Amino acid sequence: MFAYKEVLERDPFSLAKEEKTSFLTERILELTAYHQSRCLPYKNMMRTVGFDEGTVRSYEQIPFIPVRIFKEMELRSIAEENIFKTITSSGTTGQKKSKIFLDQETATEQHKTLVRVVSDFTKSQRMPMIIIDCPGVLKNPAMFSARGSAIMGFSIFGRQRIYALNDDMELEFDRLQHFLAEHEGERIFLFGFTFMIWQHFYQALRSRKEKLNLSNAVLIHGGGWKKMIQDAVSPEEFKQGLKEVCDLPEVYNFYGMAEQSGCIYMECSQGHFHAASYFDVLIRRPQDFSIAPIGERGIIQVVSVLPKSYPGHSLLTEDEGMLMGEDDCLCGRKGKYFKVFGRLKNAEIRGCSDTYAAGL
Repeated sequence: MFAYKEVLERDPFSLAKEEKTSFLTERILELTAYHQSRCLPYKNMMRTVGFDEGTVRSYEQIPFIPVRIFKEMELRSIAEENIFKTITSSGTTGQKKSKIFLDQETATEQHKTLVRVVSDFTKSQRMPMIIIDCPGVLKNPAMFSARGSAIMGFSIFGRQRIYALNDDMELEFDRLQHFLAEHEGERIFLFGFTFMIWQHFYQALRSRKEKLNLSNAVLIHGGGWKKMIQDAVSPEEFKQGLKEVCDLPEVYNFYGMAEQSGCIYMECSQGHFHAASYFDVLIRRPQDFSIAPIGERGIIQVVSVLPKSYPGHSLLTEDEGMLMGEDDCLCGRKGKYFKVFGRLKNAEIRGCSDTYAAGL
């Protein structure tokens, strides 16, 4: 079976179903045993659900843990002195936030994997970069928010980076015009979060009735609509709106979370999120957590070979999604592809967490 380094050297969407299942099963089993030996709360959870690795034939049978557990307790498989970076999840005022602890090895693997996945879509060397956010987001480099961590992660694809907004979240129109003139003829890379792009970039440009020329640019965005859900627009409206105010031709959404930092599911030209060779998604029925087939809506479970410093390799999210197919997307990429419909209702989310309550 392939070592992770060997898989990383291959095309990120080259493993078909049988090959990928074998790789993930071996790797996820290794991580499960590793975390049980180094993280007592995780070991207790596995004991509570009666996990027996001798009965496992596929990674699908390895127990998940609900993602909200990281908001309730600190889970790590490394000594405190080996913590290289701590990532906190996003959350509203007063809400508990997840803390994700990374050591140098895990952070490095995340970096390499992110490069492999995103490069399959951008197809470019490092580009002049516009970050659709404000400089103040990176105040404490040791305690990264999910927002700041994502900006830092995607900044590896950029050079001569500038922020589109000031710290009052106002659009720096003149600065952007100067930056684009300075890099005329070059492909521009933009990165930001969906709701912020719509509120502080798109709407600001629309109100100015002046266009930016981003006809030779690519935007990667993610994070959904957060507290702006009442103002959410469809992916088609989002892309069309940006095309109207800045002629933006390429827009890619991504799905991911702080609890599996470095693991992202990029949206292809067909509008599907794709699981690269290093990750996978399963859709679980909320009634009994059995695996739903293609075409049935359910709770998204994410699986990743990356989390070694904390037990985040198999997580049940609080998002609803649907598997659309496997190995046959018209974009040509192998692996599963899926859609995300948004957050589950509170009653359904509560059921996910209660599954493991006895193990806490």
